[in-house]
Amino acid sequence: MAAPKDPRPCSVADTLALVGEKYSLLVLREVLLGNGRFDQLVRNIGAPRDILATRLRRLVDAGILTKRAYSERPQRFEYRPTQAGLELEPVLITLKDWGDRHLRDGDTPMVIEHVCGNELVPVVTCATCGDAVRHEDLTAHPQVPGWTVAGPAVA
Repeated sequence: MAAPKDPRPCSVADTLALVGEKYSLLVLREVLLGNGRFDQLVRNIGAPRDILATRLRRLVDAGILTKRAYSERPQRFEYRPTQAGLELEPVLITLKDWGDRHLRDGDTPMVIEHVCGNELVPVVTCATCGDAVRHEDLTAHPQVPGWTVAGPAVA
């Protein structure tokens, strides 16, 4: 079967088009940890310098990071998260938690501590009722005309 000409309109796909490139989320991880200087990013991520520069430019252009000079001679910059970047932090923490549970076999490379002093275990909850989100409690309602949960509506 050929790929559809117009795939499902989807915010997940739109987000991945922006932050799903190799190294992009790792850049955000490092910046959120306070490591926003280029040399720190190169060392901690292991990305080639040219690819890292491209990812940084894209994240700045998208409004996820800001770029600020910290040295004039030589000119050097550091990167910091914008509000949009900070709002991606729970996504990274949830990805980390999933990886710790399903890929690391109990070998957790980093622990995130909450202000309460305990290790943070992320849980997605409903903002209205406060209940934890479970797959069996969810119902999708496509909002794009011509689309159903199963795909394009048959004319």
